[in-house]
Amino acid sequence: MKPIQKILVLTFFLLSFHAKSQVTEETYHRAEYFLTSNLEKEVYHLEVIPNWFEGGKTFSHSAFTAEGKRFFITNTETFQTQEAFDHPKLAALLSEKTGEKLDEKNLPIQFTGVRNSHIITFRWRGKDWTWNTQDNSLNSIPSSSRNEFESFSPDRKWKAYIKNYNLYVQNLETNEEIQLSKLGKKEFEYASYYGWSDLMEGENGERPDRFTVTWSPDSKKIFTQIVDLRIAEKMYLLDWSKEEKFRPDLLSYYRGSPGDSTVVKYIPVIFDLEKRSEKTIPELTSPHFIGLNLRWAPDSKSLSGFFIPRGFKEYHLIELDAENTSIRKVYSESSPTHVNRDFQFRRLANGQFILNSEKSGWNQLYLFDWKTGKEIQPITQGEYVVNEISFLDEEKGILYFEASGKEPGRNPYFNHLYKVNLDGSGLQLLTPENAYHEIYISPDGKFAVDNYSTVNQATQSILIDLATGKNLHKISEADISNLKKRGYKSPVPFSALAKDGKTEIFGVYFLPTTFNSKKKYPIIDYTYTGPHTSTAPKTFKAGLFGHQQPMAELGFVVATVDGLGGFGRSKSFADVSYTNLGDGTTDHVLAITQLAEKEKFLDITRVGIFGHSAGGYDAGRAILLHPDFYKVGVSSAGDHDFRMEKAWWPEMYMGYPVGDFYHKQSNITNAKNLKGHLLLAHGGIDENVNPSATFKLAEELIKAGKDFDLFIWPSRNHSFGRPPGDYFTKKRWDYFLEHLLGEKPIRHYQIQVGN
Repeated sequence: MKPIQKILVLTFFLLSFHAKSQVTEETYHRAEYFLTSNLEKEVYHLEVIPNWFEGGKTFSHSAFTAEGKRFFITNTETFQTQEAFDHPKLAALLSEKTGEKLDEKNLPIQFTGVRNSHIITFRWRGKDWTWNTQDNSLNSIPSSSRNEFESFSPDRKWKAYIKNYNLYVQNLETNEEIQLSKLGKKEFEYASYYGWSDLMEGENGERPDRFTVTWSPDSKKIFTQIVDLRIAEKMYLLDWSKEEKFRPDLLSYYRGSPGDSTVVKYIPVIFDLEKRSEKTIPELTSPHFIGLNLRWAPDSKSLSGFFIPRGFKEYHLIELDAENTSIRKVYSESSPTHVNRDFQFRRLANGQFILNSEKSGWNQLYLFDWKTGKEIQPITQGEYVVNEISFLDEEKGILYFEASGKEPGRNPYFNHLYKVNLDGSGLQLLTPENAYHEIYISPDGKFAVDNYSTVNQATQSILIDLATGKNLHKISEADISNLKKRGYKSPVPFSALAKDGKTEIFGVYFLPTTFNSKKKYPIIDYTYTGPHTSTAPKTFKAGLFGHQQPMAELGFVVATVDGLGGFGRSKSFADVSYTNLGDGTTDHVLAITQLAEKEKFLDITRVGIFGHSAGGYDAGRAILLHPDFYKVGVSSAGDHDFRMEKAWWPEMYMGYPVGDFYHKQSNITNAKNLKGHLLLAHGGIDENVNPSATFKLAEELIKAGKDFDLFIWPSRNHSFGRPPGDYFTKKRWDYFLEHLLGEKPIRHYQIQVGN
């Protein structure tokens, strides 16, 4: 054979070999292993979430171990942690008692405590159980279940409930029934609220029953609201999922979009039982997606809480007189973008109150006078973010709070616990470890369980003394020996320079267990720019349980980035995305590019992106805004045009009133920009993000002559393709295997989950 013939034959052989699928079942097995439903049993003692007893003397927690799921008890006086009971013995006893075979490695019970050191209590199958370990007796009684459609007064003399859309009370001593409201009717409904979904069958179907009242402490008044649906507009779905039907069911639900005036509204109302009077407060009417949560004062003379006008540009801390319904604005704030509605509020017995504010540019705590509303003094100050008031010792004047970004040289998202005096003095860091701290404080304020970790540092679960931060007892440490045997490599944190050319932004990338630094790997960006959250994992648990590692196992490097405009840093950092949500992935492009300059195993010519919900918008937006950078995108449950979204989220973070920027940043109006491969996916009965936006985007792509792929799961709502794994999980995997890695997926392979 001539040399040229040999070369041609060899070339043909290599091309033929490459054309054959490199993907095997083992490829999928590696990815399957890291799905949450499979992985959670492989990681031992991942964290301690305490269930406190006796004020704080003991607490229980559960964890997976080499022996299976186990329940533990920790004594805060002796600093001992041990198994709460003999799990195989209880499993055998329950099986004998009920005839139902139970797996002692995964007892399906809710452990509720230990009494007198030998009586184990738990809930299972709607019953409360007690196991006397001394005589080995097992007894049960039906669990007492609260009726969510009735409410008893504090003095237990009255019962409130609704009937025919009106509010009634019953005197429990005389059984007299009193109708408090008279105007209630369908679509003008007393003592109700509008749920997240509230799907109705057909055009005029009934909403799910809802009930809410708040009794005054003296049992003489009720605060509630009227749900006004009269002018609210609906959205629709077709449910094809019922096997016995050959026509779809029409589902409807009330859903206001940004700028709509035709939305569900709440009208506050106060009832006086003695006077049989009803007083509405129309000036506090609000859309259901904002609502009004007022609390009674101890003397029952007034209520207080936060009123937020539509647009989220201002808020008012108000006091409502329960007798004459006059309203006093105690304190107000406004912003040209949006105010932070995550209120950290505490009212003190001495006539003062604590409230957070971003007026300095950073979320900090302040002390105010209740009568005048004037600021007394800052409690915290500086360029860091207070995340939560964790515990208040009002008697000693000490406040415990969690904050991030205060410690120099650390990831600014790392959460730490601090204490400070209410006059702002004596600030002390209680959790000094350079990690993210998740804190659970005992009811008596003496102890805290601190789970601290990073994505590449195993979780340490420590019992600490709250007053000093002193470590008292190591409860457990996460064990991933099973993962290491498979070659698991922890995610790698990195930072980059943002689009403003000066701000450091942070991300994490994930490597496959088969990683070889001499190879070149395509990059996949997992996105959810928020902006009400930050997405890049901060904790060991978040690094383990997510979409990233399973995707990496297929032969990719997967990155997640927190760019400008997201949650958890300064006010100016967050405001970058206001009226500009469509530019969130530009920072991802910059971060991945900078990372690829440092890590030569990254192939910057092969970059993909995927996301769900707001992340689905991101994925679609990214491939249309940066068509030469992102070659493949998978967008699931995407809100592709914010004008079609539920009102609250875009109105707060995108902008209110609605302007041209909504149109310009719509994926639908930018469909003509598509160059790469795009898979659109949606659940057919998704009431959270209605599939209509995906259909409209598909229509515009067709008009523009663009090739794309569309997957509709007819029977699914918003929950599909999540970390536990399902049919769409493989669909997404295969799309990147084929179009970004250039491999041929195995058709009809079913991923194994939950084994």
